[in-house]
Amino acid sequence: MSVHPAIVLTGKGPAERVDLTDADLPDGEVTIDVRYSSLNYKDGLAVSGRGKIARSLPMTCGIDLAGTVSASADPAFAPGQEVLVTGWGLSETRPGGYTTRQRVPSRMVTAKPSGMTLRQTMAVGTAGLTAMLCVLALEDAGLRPDGGEVLVTGAGGGVGGVAVLLLSGLGYRVAASTGRPELHDYLRGLGATTLVDRADLATAGRPLDKERWAGAIDGVGGQTLATVLAQTGYGGSVAACGLVGGNDLPATVLPFILRGVSLLGIDSVRCPADRRDRAWHRLGADLPLSRLDSLTTVEPLSDIHALADRILAGRTLGRVVIDVHA
Repeated sequence: MSVHPAIVLTGKGPAERVDLTDADLPDGEVTIDVRYSSLNYKDGLAVSGRGKIARSLPMTCGIDLAGTVSASADPAFAPGQEVLVTGWGLSETRPGGYTTRQRVPSRMVTAKPSGMTLRQTMAVGTAGLTAMLCVLALEDAGLRPDGGEVLVTGAGGGVGGVAVLLLSGLGYRVAASTGRPELHDYLRGLGATTLVDRADLATAGRPLDKERWAGAIDGVGGQTLATVLAQTGYGGSVAACGLVGGNDLPATVLPFILRGVSLLGIDSVRCPADRRDRAWHRLGADLPLSRLDSLTTVEPLSDIHALADRILAGRTLGRVVIDVHA
């Protein structure tokens, strides 16, 4: 019986390396030989044991995975087909991608977009999928490249970086907000034309401020989101996808009822398959893959504990792909 090394939460404290067999895999129609996963902030919390990510134990970590179908009871997916799974509760309610083999329900599986490699899909991962879902929501709400400047908060993070790259590649003028001056050249390299100090958005201002943004992608929440709403122009929209700055919203209704501003909630975990497929198709078509490659590093699963510490300390840059065989 083959053995599959995995990074598993077994109790309090950091996750452990555990050897699993096919008998340990959960129920599902599709068995995947995993090639790559990714590193996200939530992965750092899970692997380190510093955050209550897993809802039950033991739990294999890793919120993303990409690999090749080994076996499938669903004719929609054939052995040898390259696929990926992001979100859907991986590492929370279902065993995740930090292993060399995993089994999932077929409804969770996405065919690899044409034009992208498995490594590139994990450079995108949940973070990039979230960024694309934000862009789609803004476009559906009427945002166009000639409509004015678009703000991305938390631009130094995984979602923010891919959002800047996507928007600039689509022809938008992008303002990137960060509290780390050392990232300014990096963000300009992604396509940002304006840099905004995080502190300028984190301070409460007037409930209805000067109109600055045609739209925005916010991964911060809290006072930052309230400030962005107050600065969004007439008929503009803000896609909210994160809460690193807090889960409160100290705002008023004025931007909504006097400027017609829309607040769009974005979730990438339980996102329906049809919208997920649309997002991945657009990522394959619109994401500048050569620039994505330039900001991607591939790290071995054997270093995952050190990598978890790095991402929690804010010391990662760009996208980190995890080679689960190394």
